[in-house]
Amino acid sequence: MKQFILTTLALSISIMVFSQKAEQSALIDQYVKEMITINQIPGLAIGVIKDDKIIFQQYYGRETLESDKKVDSNSMFRIYSTSKLMSNVGVFQLVEKGQLSLEDNISKYIENLPKEWQDVKVKHLLTHSSGIPNLIAYNDILADDSHAKVIERLAKEKMEFKTGNQFSYNQTNYFLLTMIIEKITGQSFEDFIINNQFSDAKNQVVFSSNALETIPHRVVKYNYNAAKEQYEKSTDVNGTRAHSANGIAITLPAFLKWSIHLSKNELLHQKTKEMMWQPFDFGNKKDVFSYGWDITKVNNITSYNFSGGNVSSYKIYPKNNLAIVMMSNGYSLFPVQYRIVNHIAAIIDKSLADDYSLAEETIISEFSKKNNPDAEKIYYSMKAKNSKWNFENTLNEIGYILLRNSRIDEAVKVFSLNAKENPQSANAFDSLGEGYFLSKNYALALENYKKSLALNPDNTNAVNMIHKLEDLMKKK
Repeated sequence: MKQFILTTLALSISIMVFSQKAEQSALIDQYVKEMITINQIPGLAIGVIKDDKIIFQQYYGRETLESDKKVDSNSMFRIYSTSKLMSNVGVFQLVEKGQLSLEDNISKYIENLPKEWQDVKVKHLLTHSSGIPNLIAYNDILADDSHAKVIERLAKEKMEFKTGNQFSYNQTNYFLLTMIIEKITGQSFEDFIINNQFSDAKNQVVFSSNALETIPHRVVKYNYNAAKEQYEKSTDVNGTRAHSANGIAITLPAFLKWSIHLSKNELLHQKTKEMMWQPFDFGNKKDVFSYGWDITKVNNITSYNFSGGNVSSYKIYPKNNLAIVMMSNGYSLFPVQYRIVNHIAAIIDKSLADDYSLAEETIISEFSKKNNPDAEKIYYSMKAKNSKWNFENTLNEIGYILLRNSRIDEAVKVFSLNAKENPQSANAFDSLGEGYFLSKNYALALENYKKSLALNPDNTNAVNMIHKLEDLMKKK
C-alpha cells in the first residue's frame, strides 16, 4: 500500500511538472508571436535551457523575404556582436591553459605597435578600456586592409582616454585579440574557436562578416526603411578581421549546445568562468562590465549577457541554472532582443520578473500598435500598479520610435501625454515641440519650445528652434 501511495504521488508530481512546462511553453509562444506581429519580424529562433536541459526550442517566420524557406533547425542566424562571447571564452581557454595572462601587455604578442599602446594589457581589450582608437570610426580603413596597415593608420590618432579608466565599446579591441589568439595557437582564429567550442557542431557554425556572401542556410539580415515602409537587405561588409567581433552565423541547436557546455564547465572550469564574469575595476569607479560580458541584476539576481546587431542576444543566470538564446533577422519599430529574453526569463522563473520592466514593455507594445485606441488607458492601468513608477523616458522613447516610422500624429499624442504627465520636464516639452514642428503645426511647436526653455534656460536646442520657427512664421 505504501509503495502504491509513493508511486501515485510521484506520478502526480510528474504530471504537475509536465503541465507547468506546457503552460510556460504556451505562454512563451503566445508572447513571441505577439512581438513578431508588432515588430514585423521576418524570422526568429528562441531557445531556453533550464538545469542543462532544453525546455523550449521554437522557430518562426522565414529565412529570407525573397523565398518561402521557413526558419528551422538548420537556419544559421548572424549574431553580430554576440560573437564576442565565443571570442571571450576562447581567450579564457588560453588563460586556463597558462598560455596567456590577462596582465600580459599586448606588445608581447603583436609587433610594431605605437608607443602609446605599449601599456595596454589583454584585460583592457576584453573590458573595452584600452583607449585605443576605434577602427570603425575611420572610413579610410578598408575591409581588406592588412593588419599592419590598420595599425599603421590607427597609430596616427590619439588615444581616446587613459587606459583602464573607463568603458568605451570598441571594435579594435577584438581585432587585436584575434591577432593574439592566432599568434599563440598557430591556428586561424576561426579554426581555434570551432575546434575548441563547436567540435560537435562544426557544420552548424560559419564565420563571415560579409552580408553579400552567399552561404547555404544563412539567414538574411534586414534593415527596415521606414520611409518606404519596407525591409531592405543588409549590405554590411567588414572583412575577416571582424570575425571575432561580429562574424558568427549559427544554428539554434549549435548555440544551445554551446550554452550547455558552458554551464557544465566543459568549455571552462568554474573558477575560470567566475574570473571571466568578475566586474572589472575601472579607473572612473562608475562603469560596470566584466571581461567581455554585460552584467545585469534583477531582484538581486545576477545575469551575464551580450547582444548583437539588435537582432540577437544571449543571457545566462548561473544561480538559477537558466540560459536563453534569441536570434532574429530584423525589426520594424524597436530592438526587442533583451525585452524578449527578459520576458521569457520571467515566465520561466518568477523570481526573475521585473515588474517595472514588464509594465514598460506593455506600454511600448500598446502604443506601437497602429492607432490603438486603448493604448492610453492601458498606460494608466500600468502606472496605477505602483505610485512610484515614472514612465517619462519610456513615453519619450515611444514618441521617437513613432517619429522614425513616419507616424507623426501618433507621436504627437504620446509626447502630449508625456508633457501632461510630467509638467516640470523641459525635455518632455522639447520633444512635443519637435513633434508639432514635424507635423508643420508651427504655432504649437513654438509654444512648447518656449515652455521647455522656461523650464530649462540652458536648452540651446529650444533657443535655436524658437528662432527658426519665428523666422518661418514671419515668411508666411
